[in-house]
Amino acid sequence: MKTYSSLRVAHPTFFYKNYEATTEGGNLHVTYHFEIENLATFSPCWVFPSGKDEVDLSDPNLKAMIFNLGLAELISYWKITCSPEVRVECGYLSPSQISWWKKLYFHGLGEFFYLNRINADTNFMRINSSGAPSPLNQSTRYLSGNLIPVGGGKDSNVTMELLKEFKNENRPYIINPRGATIDSVRVAGLENETLTAKRTLDKTMLNLNKEGYLNGHTPFSAIVAFSSVITAYINNLKYVVLSNESSANESTVAGSTVNHQYSKSFEFEQDFNRYEKEYLKSGVYYFSLLRPLSEYQIASYFAKCKSYHSIFRSCNKGSHTNIWCADCSKCLFVYLILSPFLSFEELTAIFGRNMGDDENLIPTFNQLIGHETDEKPFECVGSRDEVNFAVCEAIKNNEKLPKLFEYYKTTPLYKEYSEKANPYPKFYDRENLLPAGYRDIVERELNL
Repeated sequence: MKTYSSLRVAHPTFFYKNYEATTEGGNLHVTYHFEIENLATFSPCWVFPSGKDEVDLSDPNLKAMIFNLGLAELISYWKITCSPEVRVECGYLSPSQISWWKKLYFHGLGEFFYLNRINADTNFMRINSSGAPSPLNQSTRYLSGNLIPVGGGKDSNVTMELLKEFKNENRPYIINPRGATIDSVRVAGLENETLTAKRTLDKTMLNLNKEGYLNGHTPFSAIVAFSSVITAYINNLKYVVLSNESSANESTVAGSTVNHQYSKSFEFEQDFNRYEKEYLKSGVYYFSLLRPLSEYQIASYFAKCKSYHSIFRSCNKGSHTNIWCADCSKCLFVYLILSPFLSFEELTAIFGRNMGDDENLIPTFNQLIGHETDEKPFECVGSRDEVNFAVCEAIKNNEKLPKLFEYYKTTPLYKEYSEKANPYPKFYDRENLLPAGYRDIVERELNL
């Protein structure tokens, strides 16, 4: 049996060997080279759109961005054996950079450690690098416009709608396009402005996962952060506009720091901004437009965006076939958070069936409302409070209720939340990094 401890003994070192960057046909091609001692080598690839015949590969700032994306990418391969040492052979990391990356790896792998029953502490990894620091120049190139990462769900669609007055300045950013992402930018009228990146995982990693090596959730949003800055920089765009809401800060396991959404949290957003200013110096500004908002408010706004209702998707299980599976925690969360604002008939049309009548979903429902469990589903879902208030509002709005809502009325949470004032319609999280003009848009459109 392959265990955390035995794998660390058998494979003591993970190597970030080097990377290759070339330009071809208006695209930037990057291949990374990683190795796990006594096991395997890996060569994941990226292709970035630039719209230029050539990208200046001698640019020290761009080199730093590419190198650092590799540091975000490697964690998917490191976790196979959790080697105690990571040896970076293609670039220099200062002590403060090493501390920054160890923090991201540790908290970004919180779910991985928790579900694999790994009692990791701050000594879970040593990072050593070679070489000397490379000087960077603060970028002086003129940047303007918005790069909007689009995942195909309601949140990024809300961001595109909130920024529709800047339509001529908006460029959607998609990694590995699929049905919902393509449809979303089409509905937004931005299909011709979309910048598409291709990320290719090394198949050796996938094969090792099948053989029983360690596997689990990694901080994908950190990869989005570094890759989006590269894309914005080579396309002369000023802002990377994320769609991460306030509730991404809530831990997945109550009373712990384990958070499925750590790299969507405000803590990571702040950390990334500081890191970019000191170690990338791209001039690109990274922030989440929806950070002041709750999932409840986002759902309320999205309910009015009817043109997206038939095409948006958030289900990870159904992502490859562009469907809602209507059986997982993510599907149920979206169903519940929209329930105060759409009829059950409208929800059934979106998801293909009325999940509210499926009593097999009661265990998942309990996790989402926090009934008899401290553990939320390990998915990108809203806070327990938001779900409870959403369910109570839906009960107020409907005489005939699906079975899950009738079940909810038998729990002590119904009395608790139905008697409390709902704070979410006028919620505003002041811990955000929105530039003033963008803050004005959010406050105006959400009537805050």
